[in-house]
Amino acid sequence: MDKDDEPTDDSDSSMLRQDDESYTELGRFTVDEETFLVRRRAEDGSHHYDWVSGPNDGYGFSVSGGSEPISREQHETTIRGFLTSIDPTTGFL
Repeated sequence: MDKDDEPTDDSDSSMLRQDDESYTELGRFTVDEETFLVRRRAEDGSHHYDWVSGPNDGYGFSVSGGSEPISREQHETTIRGFLTSIDPTTGFL
């Protein structure tokens, strides 16, 4: 029996693609000395908050979208609510 030492990829190639969805970067928001990069997803209007100054790389949160724009003050209130829920020991919810 011959053994094939070449690696194989039996996975679905669609699972390997990068995220093709369209996002608009809304900027960096600093709230209570913590910095977040905020993006809006075009497809559904959801907002994604990447906690860039946080203790855990790649950590953040998302909020369901709507058709109306969100004000800077609303973003800051949303971020502040997230921060008050964080466990200071772990840096996670």
